[in-house]
Amino acid sequence: MIESYERGLAAAPPDRDTAPPWRAVAAGPLVAAVTLLAALILTAVAGVPLRDPGGVSEARFVSAAALVALLVGLDIAFRGGRRRWTPARVIAVVTALVSFYVTYLAYRNLKSVVPLIRPDHLFDRGLADLDRSLFAGHEPAALLHSALGTGFSAQALSAVYEGFFFFIPLALACALVVLPNLHAGLFFTTALALNWTLAAASYFVLPSLGPIYYEPLDFAALQRTGVSRLQDLLLDARVEFLQDPSAAGAAQSIGAFASLHVSIFFTAALGAHLLGLNRYLKIAAWVLFALTVAATIYFGWHYVLDDVAGMAIAATALLLARALVGIDLRSARERTEG
Repeated sequence: MIESYERGLAAAPPDRDTAPPWRAVAAGPLVAAVTLLAALILTAVAGVPLRDPGGVSEARFVSAAALVALLVGLDIAFRGGRRRWTPARVIAVVTALVSFYVTYLAYRNLKSVVPLIRPDHLFDRGLADLDRSLFAGHEPAALLHSALGTGFSAQALSAVYEGFFFFIPLALACALVVLPNLHAGLFFTTALALNWTLAAASYFVLPSLGPIYYEPLDFAALQRTGVSRLQDLLLDARVEFLQDPSAAGAAQSIGAFASLHVSIFFTAALGAHLLGLNRYLKIAAWVLFALTVAATIYFGWHYVLDDVAGMAIAATALLLARALVGIDLRSARERTEG
C-alpha cells in the first residue's frame, strides 16, 4: 500500500489537498492497531473471542463507505473533481475509513468485556451522590423533567440522541470528501477515532451503568421513545452476555463513564472552530452538543461527571490527533476560510 500511495504522490499535481503527507494517512491505522491490540489482549484475558456481534461494525462501515462513494461521485459530476481524485487521495480516504471502523470494532469488544475484567466494581452510588451534591440534593434528571416536561420533550430529545448514529458517517464522509483540505479531514477523522479508544479506556476506570439502570423509577414517568426501547434492549443484552459471555453474538454495551455521545459532539464543535468551518456549521455543532448533553442527563444515560469526562476525552483526542497527523491548524483554517 505504501508503494501505491507513493506512486500516487508522484502522479499527483503539487497540491497538498490532493496528496496529504504520509504521516497523516498513517495516523488512522496507528490508532486502529493500538486499539485492536488492546481488544485482542483483553478479550483473551476475559476468555471470549474478538467478534462483531450482529455485524454492526461491518454494516456501519458499509453505510459510511456508500455515503463516501456517493459524495465522491457528486464531487466528480458537479464540481469537476476528477483531477482531485488521484490514487494517493483515494488510498488516503479508504485507509482512513477502514481504520476508523476497525477502531470501532475494537471499541465494541473492549466495552463488552468491562464487567468480565472488573467484576463487582460499579461506581454508580458515588456518581449519583456527586450529582446530588452538585445540585443541592436534587437529581439533575428530575430537574430537567420538571423544566422540560416528560412528553414532547422526551420525543424531541430522543430524536437528537438517536441522531448520533447518523451523524458519525455523515461527519466522516464530509471530512474526507467535502472539506477542500484532505489533511484537515484526516485530522478530524483521526480525532473521532481516538474518541473510541479513549472512551473504551474510561469504562475500565469507573465502571458504571448510569442512572436509568441504577435508579430506574426516576425515569418511569417519561413517555416511551426510541431511547427507552434502546435502553431495554441494551439491558437485556447485558443480562444475556453475563449469563454466557461465550455465546454466539453475545455482547454488552452499557457503560456510563465517560459519555461517548458528549465526546463525539464536543469533538465536532471544537473541530469546527479549529478548522475554521462555516459559521452556521459551528453554530449547528454547538446546538447539537448542548442538546446531546441535555439528552444524556434527561434519559439517565449518564451522570454529570460522565459528560465532563466526555468533554475531556474530546479535547485530548483533538490534541493527540494534531500531534499524530502533524497539521498546522492556523494554516488549515486559512485554507478552509479562503
